[in-house]
Amino acid sequence: MGSKYTKRYTEEFKRDAIALVDSSGKTVTAVARELGISSESLRGWYRKAKADRSEGTPGELSSPEREELKRLRRENREQQQTIEILKKATAFFVKENDR
Repeated sequence: MGSKYTKRYTEEFKRDAIALVDSSGKTVTAVARELGISSESLRGWYRKAKADRSEGTPGELSSPEREELKRLRRENREQQQTIEILKKATAFFVKENDR
């Protein structure tokens, strides 16, 4: 539910901002303030970048793992719907055969 005024930042800008946090020794909040962006946005980008470099907290998913999980959940949902349709069709045909 984002605002229609939400700013979109390029991947290059995000990479540069993350590199600035890594190289400057400053806090995420201080760098965000310097760049004029939300500290929560930069913190999220930084956390995601660390996870992608396998430096995040244990159990945190990297971007490719998140995408795979999203794909598998979608596939699972579609298969569950197919199963429900087949169950209903089976029940319908069994009822028709009993007539």
